[in-house]
Amino acid sequence: MFYYDGKLQYPVRVETPDPRFARALQQAIGGVEGEMRVCLQYLFQAFGARGPGKYRDMLLATGTEEIAHIEMLATAVAMNLEGSASAMQEAAAKANPLVEAVMGGGDPRQYLSAGMAALASDANGVPFDGSHVYASGNLAADMYANVTAEATGRALACRLFELTDDPGMKDMLRFLIARDTMHQQQWLAVIEELGGHPGTLPIPNSFPVGEELREVSYDYVFTGIEGVEPPQGRWTQGPSLDGMGEFRLVAAQPVGQEPRLAPPTPQAYAETQQMTEAAGVKDGPLP
Repeated sequence: MFYYDGKLQYPVRVETPDPRFARALQQAIGGVEGEMRVCLQYLFQAFGARGPGKYRDMLLATGTEEIAHIEMLATAVAMNLEGSASAMQEAAAKANPLVEAVMGGGDPRQYLSAGMAALASDANGVPFDGSHVYASGNLAADMYANVTAEATGRALACRLFELTDDPGMKDMLRFLIARDTMHQQQWLAVIEELGGHPGTLPIPNSFPVGEELREVSYDYVFTGIEGVEPPQGRWTQGPSLDGMGEFRLVAAQPVGQEPRLAPPTPQAYAETQQMTEAAGVKDGPLP
């Protein structure tokens, strides 16, 4: 069950409305780095959570907070669409709000489809579709995905911070950036609680290690070119991060067979030449 409070989580104020910034804020709502993505990601991870209930509770709490962030951003978009500093745009808006949206660099659909309000879309007007919502059922895998989501979201918020001079918008973004910091920390704290990198790797760690082809589990495969020094890095030598092997450099070489597929079936309607040549027939199609 969810409850709603009529007040925003943090104050949203706009001193100088800017339709262009309203469009940019859409990325923080419905973009792949946006709040709709993390909101649904955390909630669906919670809905399918199995195991200790504290992780489900944490995911539900944070997913619910992200709803509040969507509300804040949607409010900021609407307030930025209420006008602009340009006298020309203000004059045009009196005659046609769509003209103002276009001249101001905004998204026309914010007027056409939403009546000068936010959309469930990114900065290019592409509707949010949930394709980047990751909820695997594996707690460690989901935590790593969540760290990435918060990291890219925080990077987006920092870039938006550079795109505005409005004191109110900068204040709101400072808040959102700070919350991204906490969320990164809490997902990393779960990983640490699960045993850290050694304890959670490889993911899933419930698969019997002996069933892997262990000879290649820690090989870094590179394209060996004569005269070019092999690559060097933490991933090319020394102990593996899970503590169960040693990294090593291996030049790429094929050890499999050349693929030879069966001839096309007549019902697939490939070209006649494909069917005859694949079967080694020279004088006509297959019967």
